[in-house]
Amino acid sequence: METIGITFLLLFYAVTSHLSGSTYVRVPPILHGIHGNSLLLPVENLIWTEDMDVSFYWNFRRRSDHHSTLLVVSKGKKSINMDNSKRFSFQPPNASLLINNLDETVEGEYRLEFSVTFRNGSKAVKEEKLVQITVDVPISVPVIRKNPSSEVVEDRDDVTLICSVENGTRVQYQWYRNNRPIRTGARHALSPNNNTLVISPVRKEDIGDYSCVAKNVISQKKNGPYNLAVKSDRGLQTGEVFTVNPGELVFFDCWADSNPPNSCVWISKANNDTEVVMIGPRFKVMMSYTLADTQEYVCRAFNNATQKQDETQFTLVVASLGPGKENLLQDGSMVSPLAAIVIASLIIITCMLVVLFKKSCHPHRGIEQVSGPAGFNPGFAYHHL
Repeated sequence: METIGITFLLLFYAVTSHLSGSTYVRVPPILHGIHGNSLLLPVENLIWTEDMDVSFYWNFRRRSDHHSTLLVVSKGKKSINMDNSKRFSFQPPNASLLINNLDETVEGEYRLEFSVTFRNGSKAVKEEKLVQITVDVPISVPVIRKNPSSEVVEDRDDVTLICSVENGTRVQYQWYRNNRPIRTGARHALSPNNNTLVISPVRKEDIGDYSCVAKNVISQKKNGPYNLAVKSDRGLQTGEVFTVNPGELVFFDCWADSNPPNSCVWISKANNDTEVVMIGPRFKVMMSYTLADTQEYVCRAFNNATQKQDETQFTLVVASLGPGKENLLQDGSMVSPLAAIVIASLIIITCMLVVLFKKSCHPHRGIEQVSGPAGFNPGFAYHHL
């Protein structure tokens, strides 16, 4: 009966190995560790019975060295290289290897030599598995520097943007303009490692928000969007209310901390109804000529990788802000600048009270926040040009 059981086990092993490529043990082909942390090199035992005697050897080789033996386990007895007694640990019969205090010296190829002998005299089985291990330092928050830092002249000056990190190994950089990837061209050049962007010469169409994403294999976490905000270089902003001159063309930018960069949808709210009016990070509005006119909009940001979204609402109010503006007609009557300012102020106060009232009655439901200090997004930075 015991012989039949062993024979069936070997037959089962042969069939499953042929059909699925599985073996007595299974290990991952590559593992990425974090500098200073520990890393478990897991070994999954697919077939294990009391009728087997198992022996295995762990060998290690750096990129330019030969394999050296780390430890040996034979018939339940373990032996470990004394030079590695503090760096490596394991608990037989499990062949999984724990590597402590990772640094660049443990990077390389790990080879597991695994042999199984059967007590009934059946032919022994030998296997060999290879695992590649890399060790990296997490990437710190990137910083963008602009050269020159002063104003530039169109079609004459060049602009250089440099993205750098204080900490991190094997860093990869990606540049975005208004949340869209930047490609090289006649006027746009990237350094070999992509951390430097040169625009030569600079033109008006290059105006926008430039962001840099820095990542490596252990810092590619997808997160966001969060810290969502609407910005504009026109008008007067008070909280979530923008006061803008009548008849003025105004541009708004919707920004959020997001990796990868989020997509944006602009929504108009009027008469208890909503309508999508624009898709993209920038939204333009031509203001009406009617003083005290108000418009409500929502910017909704969506991260395709995390499948999360957030939104923020803002209100536009028409009022005469600039000095020397001509008196404007409203309902066929003259409105003085002082009266317009008073009306606009009252409207702003009213809108702010309405917003505060809505928030107190209906708390804002944002996305799940990523841990860390406010405004912190590892691997992401942006700069307005």
